[in-house]
Amino acid sequence: MSDQRLRIAAAQFPVLDLHDWEAMALTLSQWVAEATAQGAQLLVFPEYAAMSLAALGGASVKGRLHEELRAVQPFHSDWLALHGQLAQRHQVHILAGSFPIEVGDQIYRNRAHLFAPSGKQGWQDKWTMTRFETERWGISGGDALKVFDTTLGRIAVNICYDVEFPLLARAQVEAGAQVILAPSCTDTTAGYWRVRVGAHARALENQCVVVQAPLVGEAPWSACVDVNVGAAGVYTPPDRGLPDDGVLAAGEWNALQWVYAEVDPARLAAVRADGQVFNHRDWARQPGLGPRPTITIEDLR
Repeated sequence: MSDQRLRIAAAQFPVLDLHDWEAMALTLSQWVAEATAQGAQLLVFPEYAAMSLAALGGASVKGRLHEELRAVQPFHSDWLALHGQLAQRHQVHILAGSFPIEVGDQIYRNRAHLFAPSGKQGWQDKWTMTRFETERWGISGGDALKVFDTTLGRIAVNICYDVEFPLLARAQVEAGAQVILAPSCTDTTAGYWRVRVGAHARALENQCVVVQAPLVGEAPWSACVDVNVGAAGVYTPPDRGLPDDGVLAAGEWNALQWVYAEVDPARLAAVRADGQVFNHRDWARQPGLGPRPTITIEDLR
C-alpha cells in the first residue's frame, strides 16, 4: 500500500430491469462520478452486478436460469470497455461487478475485473462455487489465484463465498496483498452474515483491510438474482488506533448507496509491527498447514 491514505467506496448496488445498454452505461457512469466526487480512489462493485444485462434478452429470457446466463455474453466486451473508460476518465481503480463469462463450450466462470487508471486491467475468477452455482447454474470454479500490484498497493479479490476460506486470502496476503476485495451476492440474511463473518475474520487474522460490497434489492424477473440482501462494510483488525470492533465503515441494510472508508496504511503497518497481538506473524504457529496455492502477481501500475 502506498504511504498515502486510501479512500475506498463499496457499492450497495441494485439489480436493474434494463431496457437498453445505454441505461446500464448511464447508471454506472453516475455511480462512479458520485464516488469520485467524494474523493474515492478505489471503487468496489458487487458480485453478479452484470446480471442486470440479462433483462435485455426480453421476455423469452427472463426467469429462465440458463437463458439469462447466455443472454449476458454479447455484452462482455462493452462491460469491460465501459469500466476501463470510467477508470481512466476519473483516474480511479474500479473493481467491476462480476460477470459470468463463457470460457469454453458451455463452461462459465464468475469473473471480476479490476481496472486501473493507467488503462491496465486484470481479473480474478471465483475459486469456490456455492451449491447454487454448481448444482443449478453450472458455473465452474477458477484455477488461478492472483494479487494485483497497483499504485495503491497490492490488492486481492475474494469473490463472495471465497472469503469464507482462510487459506485463499492467506496465500494472497503472503504474496503482499494489503487490501482484499470481497464483492458479494446473497439471497438470505444468513448468507450475508456468512460472508461478513468471513470478511471480518480475514481482516483479523491477516491484519489487513477487507472490503465487502453486496448486490441489493429484488428482481422478480430474474431466476438467478431475484432476491439480494446485505450491507457494505470495510473491516480491519481490532487493535490500537483502529475500531475496537474492527468495523471501519458499515452501510444501511439493503439501501442503495456508497459506503466510504479511509484507510491509513501507517496505522495498519504499526499494528503488524507492534499491535496488541500478532495474528499476521503468528499464523505459521498453527499445526498442519499444508502447501500454499500458487499466486500470480499482475502489474496494473
